Amino acid sequence: MANKIDEFLIEVLQKNGSDLHFLAGDPPRLRLHGELQPLRPEPLQANFVREALEQIMPPRALTRLEEKLGCDFAHSIPDVARFRVNVLRHLNGLGAVCRVIPSKTLTLDDLGMPDSVRTLCKAPNGLILVTGKTGSGKSTTLAAMIDEINSSISGHILTIEDPIEFTHQRKKCLISQREVGTHAPSFAAAVHSALREDPDVILVGEMRDLETISVAVSAAETGILVMGTLHTNGATATVDRIVNAFPADKQSHVRTMLSTSLRGVVSQQLIPRAGKSGRVAALEIMLNTPAVANLIRQGKVDQLETSMQSGTAQGMRTMDMAIQQLLDSRTITGENAYRKAINKQRFEQYRNSK
Repeated sequence: MANKIDEFLIEVLQKNGSDLHFLAGDPPRLRLHGELQPLRPEPLQANFVREALEQIMPPRALTRLEEKLGCDFAHSIPDVARFRVNVLRHLNGLGAVCRVIPSKTLTLDDLGMPDSVRTLCKAPNGLILVTGKTGSGKSTTLAAMIDEINSSISGHILTIEDPIEFTHQRKKCLISQREVGTHAPSFAAAVHSALREDPDVILVGEMRDLETISVAVSAAETGILVMGTLHTNGATATVDRIVNAFPADKQSHVRTMLSTSLRGVVSQQLIPRAGKSGRVAALEIMLNTPAVANLIRQGKVDQLETSMQSGTAQGMRTMDMAIQQLLDSRTITGENAYRKAINKQRFEQYRNSK
């Protein structure tokens, strides 16, 4: 017997949506190319939502929902798709947001990633961060980078996620995928354990607290390639976020560690395409050149943008440079370029151009 929520999820897939919003007391909605739209007109009854979610929630998630009033887990419709599910309590009862996980891991070529991202994947060690707000495609980019490494070296890739999203098939690498809450109590504990599991690459699904950030930076210093995500907008904010996570008396040491271990930051946001459906990624890329390392070590993060602007030959670019490039190629409209730009004044002339 099919789960009650599956017909809604299949409908989202058929419409090429990215998320299902399934909340008691509200009509179901889907996110399509970044915009939230009604899926059906009728509000969902609280009992129906509760029964539908209980059908797909594993025992661990049910327990966590009772204890923490929310939970995350992965749900699969066999031979159709996988979904990352967040269940929450709200004023009218239970609700969930289900994110579609593509059934096939896209490659860097599929995503149209620049050569500098492929070069980052060749780093033998250090720290690579992919950042951006929720829904900006961080997981898809990281999965493509893992696939690139999986296709090019013989080693051990260990992923730590909550929950596991993309499932990677073994190519040239041995791949171990661990889920927080199922295979390890926390991200930090899983990274600590990973250091004893002979990894060449560790993927940390989310660096959300001081302990996880600290052990990830330390792991990168030991000769392992560590890849992770942060919910920050831009390379400068990412460096600030990591340094400021530590107590003031340790920040100078952390800046020194980062200046030697950081390999690069890829910060991205998705922008609607002009004249057609879908969205395109605008990428800010910072690579750890000697000039960048020196600025990080000295705490002059406000000057990192200048280094990115002058480092185009090495493959660097700011977010506004990436947006300008998409605008010049008519991939996006002037209106959306203005909306997504960091320096609004630079794009003021395009503000009302469709």
